[in-house]
Amino acid sequence: MGRGGASKDRSDGPERKCIATGEVQPKYGLIRFVVGPDDQIVPDIAGKLPGRGIYVAAQRSALETAVAKKLFARGAKQSVTVPEDLVNEVERQLARRVVDLIALSRKSGRAVAGYEKVKGWLQMEEAQVLIQAVDGSGRGKSKLSTPHFGSYIGWLTSHELGLAFGRQTVIHGALASGGLTQRVVEEANRLRGVRENEGGNGRLEG
Repeated sequence: MGRGGASKDRSDGPERKCIATGEVQPKYGLIRFVVGPDDQIVPDIAGKLPGRGIYVAAQRSALETAVAKKLFARGAKQSVTVPEDLVNEVERQLARRVVDLIALSRKSGRAVAGYEKVKGWLQMEEAQVLIQAVDGSGRGKSKLSTPHFGSYIGWLTSHELGLAFGRQTVIHGALASGGLTQRVVEEANRLRGVRENEGGNGRLEG
């Protein structure tokens, strides 16, 4: 059963170089940072803040390397202040962005939650993405399969999914194709990269 959450490789779109790994890759796989008015490094998750962008791969190890080796100052070509909690703040902001995008998808009718509704969408081939809470029952989650040629997101918590669907907690969710779905998958994969070293905070098949 395929559980890969990665979107299809895209050759289009602008590319940038990661200051930690030295690799050049599409912007959607990187985290953008800018220097704020007080010379403090600020994560720009949406990629819209003014200023010269500094890019780090959406991987926890790359972010930690950038902080530990003071690479932000080199990338900015000036002295900067790096918040002590920067990596965790990036994770929080990414999680919030994914939750907000799923919520927008729900409001447009392209997302459902709950085992029976998700099962129905899967059976009718309405679902493009299967979403399951990392802290949900493994037995319960195994009863649903990732859509053929679809994607799987399994590293959000039941509380985070609950926020997206306007409930206290959610274990199972699904997204239809089109709309914001591709963006949800891309942002969720950035989040996975930042969470992947936390041991048990994400299911990283695929």
